[in-house]
Amino acid sequence: MNKHVEMIPMDFWIVFLAGLAGAYLFGSTPTAYLAAKLLKGIDIREHGSKSVGATNALRTLGKWPALAVLLVDVLKGATAIVFVRWLYAWSYKTSFDTSPIDLETWLPWVTCLAGLAALVGHSRSVWLNFTGGKSAATGLGVLLAISWPVGLGAAMAFGIFLAVSRIVSLSSMLAALVAIALVFCVEHPLPYQLLVVAGGVYVIVRHRVNIQRLLSGTEPRIGQSASETPTH
Repeated sequence: MNKHVEMIPMDFWIVFLAGLAGAYLFGSTPTAYLAAKLLKGIDIREHGSKSVGATNALRTLGKWPALAVLLVDVLKGATAIVFVRWLYAWSYKTSFDTSPIDLETWLPWVTCLAGLAALVGHSRSVWLNFTGGKSAATGLGVLLAISWPVGLGAAMAFGIFLAVSRIVSLSSMLAALVAIALVFCVEHPLPYQLLVVAGGVYVIVRHRVNIQRLLSGTEPRIGQSASETPTH
């Protein structure tokens, strides 16, 4: 194993790190924060639930800006995956074709790490002093990019749960569990399965405060006032 690693050229590791950095930066784009600054000149972290997700954008900025925030957050997750796949395909053609690098073997693992980097970027944005949102929308973008059936299933589950409960946090967590179940129902390489499991667990853990409020019956629904603690 060590001998095989030593045979991997240095430029592969450079591309590897560049890909992860790019995925993180795509994920770290603070969409709701920027929208609030551009539209109202405010820091969204000081209003509503004080979160930087689409739900607080809905409370603070209105329906259409919130929809734009949601779409961009989804898009940046998908873009992170597309970027890493393009980078490795391009690098393989230009540099790795004479090396022992097997693109089909490595790319799923690199994609897995890139997806996690995008999720961490959204929740720990370098532009917001390593704070951020819950990564649910960005996670959906990652899902759609690696497996549109799983991503679509998770999105549909979110919509159904939201229509019934009108609680965004609960719907996000249940959609994450649905995604974990679905990824094992469709044939996928192990790295993709690990990505969905790890990403789903990460999203749920990011909602741990919401879980406490759900258990106490104080979690706000869509249209209700938010508590001081961020919900999404």
